[in-house]
Amino acid sequence: MSRTTALLTAVAVTAAGLAACSTDGRDSPQVLATFTILADIASEVAGDALTVESLTRPGAEIHGYDPTPGDIRSAADADIILANGLNLEKWLDKLMTDSEATRVTVTDGITPITVEGTDAPNPHAWMSPTLAADYVDTIAEAFIDYAPDDADTFRDNAGNYKKQLAEVETTMQEGLEALPENERALQTCEGAFSYLTREAGMSESYIWPVNSGEEITPAQIRRAASFVTDNEVPAVFCESTVGSGPKEQLVRETGARDGGTLYVDSLTEEGGDAPTYLDLIRYDTDTIIRGLTGDDAE
Repeated sequence: MSRTTALLTAVAVTAAGLAACSTDGRDSPQVLATFTILADIASEVAGDALTVESLTRPGAEIHGYDPTPGDIRSAADADIILANGLNLEKWLDKLMTDSEATRVTVTDGITPITVEGTDAPNPHAWMSPTLAADYVDTIAEAFIDYAPDDADTFRDNAGNYKKQLAEVETTMQEGLEALPENERALQTCEGAFSYLTREAGMSESYIWPVNSGEEITPAQIRRAASFVTDNEVPAVFCESTVGSGPKEQLVRETGARDGGTLYVDSLTEEGGDAPTYLDLIRYDTDTIIRGLTGDDAE
C-alpha cells in the first residue's frame, strides 16, 4: 500500500465524485482526524481510496488544543471526523460547531484504564499496539459505511496494517520484558504510558496524570522522586510535547539519568524520530530500553 510523505496534505486521490472542494480550490479532506497519530493510522486503512488529514500539526500538544476558525471550516468541509474520545478532545464540540460530519470515536468498545485516584479514563489507549488494532477495526467499519464500493480495499489495508502492529507489539514486549527486574520501572512526566506498561508488565510513575496546563506542585515532584529512589529507577523520561524542566528537576533530586524524550501525543515531521505511529512505538521502546540500561542514554 502506498504511503504519504505528510499528514497535512491529502494522503490519496479520492474516488470520483466523493471529494468536496474548498473555497481555495484544493480538495477538502473527506476524513479529518483530530491528531497526527490518528491520521496516520487512518491513512493506512484508507490507502488510495479516501483523503485523510490531521487537524493538528506534528509536535502539537493536543489535550488543551483550541480549534481555530480555519479548523472549524475544515471540520465543516469533512464528511467524517475521527476522534480518540476518552476525554482527550474536550474541544471537539467547538470544532464541530458548523459540521454535519459523521463523528467516529475510535475508542468505542475499549475498556479504558482509569487515572489513579479518579474515575476519569486515561485517553492514551493508542500506546498499546494491541488496542491500536481495535482503532483500525473501528476506522475500517466507518470507511466501509461511507464508501462501500471500496470495502475490499479497506479490509485488505486494515488486515495488512494489523499484521504490522502485531509485529511491533511482539518486538516491544520482548524488548521490555527482557529488562532486569530492577530496571522494569518507568518514570515519566505525563501518565501517558499506562497501557504500554501494563502490556510489558512494568511498574509506572508519573508527575501528572494528563497534560492540563496546570502548574506542577511540590507534592507531585516529591511523589515522583520517592518512586525513583525507593525503586532505584535508573532513568527518568519526559514527553516531546512538554518542557524538560520537570524531568531535569527529578534528575537533580534523585541522581537518576536523563533517559531521553518519548513521543506520545504527536508524530514528528518526516525525517524526525517518529514520522509514523509504527516508528513512534519502535522509537519509544528503544529509548526506554537504552535509558534504563544506560546504553547510549541521553
